[in-house]
Amino acid sequence: MQKRKHPLPFPKPKLLRTTAWKCCEKRQRLKRLNRRLERIKSDIEERSEEQEEIKEKQTELREKFEAIDLECAQLQNETRLIIQQSARTQIRLALMFQILKARENQELDKAALLTNALRELIAREEQEMNGSGK
Repeated sequence: MQKRKHPLPFPKPKLLRTTAWKCCEKRQRLKRLNRRLERIKSDIEERSEEQEEIKEKQTELREKFEAIDLECAQLQNETRLIIQQSARTQIRLALMFQILKARENQELDKAALLTNALRELIAREEQEMNGSGK
């Protein structure tokens, strides 16, 4: 006796379960992959934001360092000017002291020469100040 084939073929129940099971597993794997992909995307986004913050902070620091460098150069220039002024003042004071000593010792010729030298020095300094101030 031959088995008669049914006009409508039905899948065997075992195959149906196996196919459904594989489909369900596939869906679960896809869900896990999608969740993992979302986590990775959010991590990438966070890192991108962190990198932007780092860039902004680096720019701020660079600007601060440039401002500090500029201020340092200005302070060095001011210090140099103060040193020059101090040296000029010392020279003037030394000349004035020598003038007083010469007058005290009745060396009027020497006092006149020193006074003239002091006048020339002051005039030269004023010219330098007016020339550089323009």
